[in-house]
Amino acid sequence: MVNKPIKWLFVEIDIDSYEHFSFDLWMTIIRSNPQFKPKRTVLLKEYFDIDKNVEEIDRVIRHYDNLFNIISEKTGNHIEREEVFFLIIASLGKDIQGISVDDLRGFFMRSDKLFIENIPRIIWKDIDQLLKKIKEKEKTASILSNTAFIYGDSLRKVLRQLELEQYFSFMIFSDEIGMSKPNIKIFEYLYKKTQELRPLHRSQIIHIGDNKIADQNGALSYGMNAKLVKF
Repeated sequence: MVNKPIKWLFVEIDIDSYEHFSFDLWMTIIRSNPQFKPKRTVLLKEYFDIDKNVEEIDRVIRHYDNLFNIISEKTGNHIEREEVFFLIIASLGKDIQGISVDDLRGFFMRSDKLFIENIPRIIWKDIDQLLKKIKEKEKTASILSNTAFIYGDSLRKVLRQLELEQYFSFMIFSDEIGMSKPNIKIFEYLYKKTQELRPLHRSQIIHIGDNKIADQNGALSYGMNAKLVKF
């Protein structure tokens, strides 16, 4: 008798066909809390005394967020958030000569605190059941995520609060290794991390994410399996 893939919400995943499950994070497992970004916009305005309304500031933040996601996908390199925010602040009419990297880091400390206080929402509603089943079958799972304005240390705290951290053998964030999906080197790094757990062939690994370029094409180009999900 052939086992059919289990359908988790709208996603069919045949757990028995793979030994390691790599998951994207943003828009695959979680999405931003709708209260966070407006609060971050107000914080940016007040912290740097920006003489623009919050709607204009929000528009500029979204523009550069989207732009740098595209650049990261095309180059495969991680772009430091300090660089992005210097451009954002300059675009909003502030003279960045008077703003130091330490000033920005002070802003990020407060922004990260807001992020944790306004914790992201889980969008893959039965992800805990899927991860539990993977663990029960003595298989392994990990996170492989590009990061832009929110870095890996804060995302680990979020997964801990959401009681999901326990299911992942390791987590890879682009800000911590200087590479972004779909760079083949980041999938090579993922493969090396799985080998530290136990010997596996690339065909025994599946990467699951929402982005066709970064997740699906990136994994397939390295010889892994891929599953595209949309919620």
